[in-house]
Amino acid sequence: MATSNYSSSLSSTFYLTGIPGYEEFHHWISIPFCLLYLVGIMGNCIILHIVRTDPRLHEPMYYFLAMLSLTDMGMSLPPVISLFRVLWSISREIQFNICVVQMFLIHTFSFTESSVLLAMALDRYIAICHPLRYATILTPKLIAKIGIAALLRSAIPLIPLLVHLTFFRFCHSHVLSHSYCLHQDIIRLACADTKFNVIYGLVVITMLWGLDSLGILVSYAFILHSVLRIASREGRLKALNTCASHICAVLILYVPMIGLSIVHRFAKQSSPFIHILMAHIYLMLPPVINPIIYSVRTKQIRQGVLLLFSPTKISSTLM
Repeated sequence: MATSNYSSSLSSTFYLTGIPGYEEFHHWISIPFCLLYLVGIMGNCIILHIVRTDPRLHEPMYYFLAMLSLTDMGMSLPPVISLFRVLWSISREIQFNICVVQMFLIHTFSFTESSVLLAMALDRYIAICHPLRYATILTPKLIAKIGIAALLRSAIPLIPLLVHLTFFRFCHSHVLSHSYCLHQDIIRLACADTKFNVIYGLVVITMLWGLDSLGILVSYAFILHSVLRIASREGRLKALNTCASHICAVLILYVPMIGLSIVHRFAKQSSPFIHILMAHIYLMLPPVINPIIYSVRTKQIRQGVLLLFSPTKISSTLM
């Protein structure tokens, strides 16, 4: 029986949903999505280029920012192909094995982004609370290990979840409620006991997002305690200002993420448009907004952007 279930799931074809009720406007709706994606890719590539080429930015804070940019691009890339295939009326079909790979990549990079934000919170904690030991603690070797650990920590727990999914049979509707594959969306179509996937999924979310958010809160509790001990008001504001960009990045990831989880679990009867809107905000917003925030709020990045697009440099490049 297990073998037949495995075969039937791998041979299954699912049908992706665009935006219900707006099918005739899909081509027009694809324009802002395309612009958002291009802005996100361009913004994160600019951040990576500036950090790589400016020796002054070869510091822990900017290495973590480069990790965030890579993760942003990784999170937004997997759903884009299927999204535009639906909006451009090329095809709504997606094979089960491709769906599993897409789910794996989306959830892996989502969890990795959360882990990177935790690492950035610890970076700010060390910079403010232990400034004299900052460079000796956060060495390039340790930062590389943190990046690899964040990726492995996010990917490995998903493997049992997705492997177990391949043994399901899907005898109900094969129509997914999004333009890409999400685990919580696809298990609703299974004709099997999904208790393991539901419970294990909640455990993974709690252990990854839950612990990450708790670590970020604890880091900022120590940061706030340390900042309040600074005598001058200017010193306190300067210390807090170095954290402003990171706090915005945390909110941009966690608020849509929490909203999407609440909609999926507790508002299943709400309008499909709400589900789809939350799902796309969750994946498209951070890659677009994070480079803008760091370009505006971080002096060194802002200077790098201005230098990159300065008329003198552009004219010299053309010559």
